[in-house]
Amino acid sequence: MGTAWRRAVAVAAAGLVLAGCGQGAKGAGGGDSIAKLEIMAPADPGGGWDQTARAMQSAVTGAKLVNSVQVSNVGGAGGTVGLQKLSSERSESFLMITGLVMVGAVETNASQTRLEETTPIARLTAEDEVVVVPADSPHKTIDDLLNAVNEKGKGVSITGGSAGGTDHILAGMLLKAKNIDTAKLNYVPYSGGGESLAALLGKKVDAGISGVGEYKEQIKAGKLRALGTSGPNPHPDLNAPTFKDLNVELINWRGVVAPASISAEAKTRLTKLVTDMHASDAWKAELQKKGWTDTFLTGTEFSTFLFKEIGRVKPALQDIGLVK
Repeated sequence: MGTAWRRAVAVAAAGLVLAGCGQGAKGAGGGDSIAKLEIMAPADPGGGWDQTARAMQSAVTGAKLVNSVQVSNVGGAGGTVGLQKLSSERSESFLMITGLVMVGAVETNASQTRLEETTPIARLTAEDEVVVVPADSPHKTIDDLLNAVNEKGKGVSITGGSAGGTDHILAGMLLKAKNIDTAKLNYVPYSGGGESLAALLGKKVDAGISGVGEYKEQIKAGKLRALGTSGPNPHPDLNAPTFKDLNVELINWRGVVAPASISAEAKTRLTKLVTDMHASDAWKAELQKKGWTDTFLTGTEFSTFLFKEIGRVKPALQDIGLVK
């Protein structure tokens, strides 16, 4: 466990106490406020991380918590290119979107920079995954799709986010649930959700996996068909079954971390800012619009959660043959 990680856990509780006493950001006009916030989406435009970054931008500015919010995109290798960039960032008003996808990508890409070397700030949301096919696909059910993979192997292509991310893990879990050799999986990774959507609509791939938010509008428009969702309960916005019959359940979560180099005071300010954003009507509207589940967590609780996620993902990746 890195020094920055231990420091982040140690100061978290103190930071929350200070925040409660008014030592954090006081809004755009406060003397201890953050004048300009930078948020990095470590993926190309159009995907879940980009959506989260821009939803934060909208909510923070809508609630008038910060004078200026700038969003940047640094795509590549499941977010680990962005993670590497974060390691050299010296701004104390800088956040990077992260999540389960990056936890897996660190392992599959053998990233030299790890999430343990960041300052955890908050978990924000959770989202069901959805498996889709083009509307005119012959695959009407998830069993149809999986049977086709079993018969045709790599002749059936499934697109999703970066290799080793949540989408890839779900694909492997579904094959394993049907006792299908994961070596048959032809997974086509894209850094951004916009690219995977274009591949689906252009009939370049047979199926796609992503967070519900990325495909929901195309499903409602009748351009894609949802074969199922990965949460414990049917998704309220989709007429699709869960994967309970396959004993498969997987929820994608997203949150924010800051550079390892920030001070305890900066961590307090950022935690207070994100906490104020979470309480705002603007953020609640973003959650409703995107169909995201609110799973807000800060301080030691988030640090502990993140550490546990890191510990459980590598064995899961080994189990389905994504890493050795």
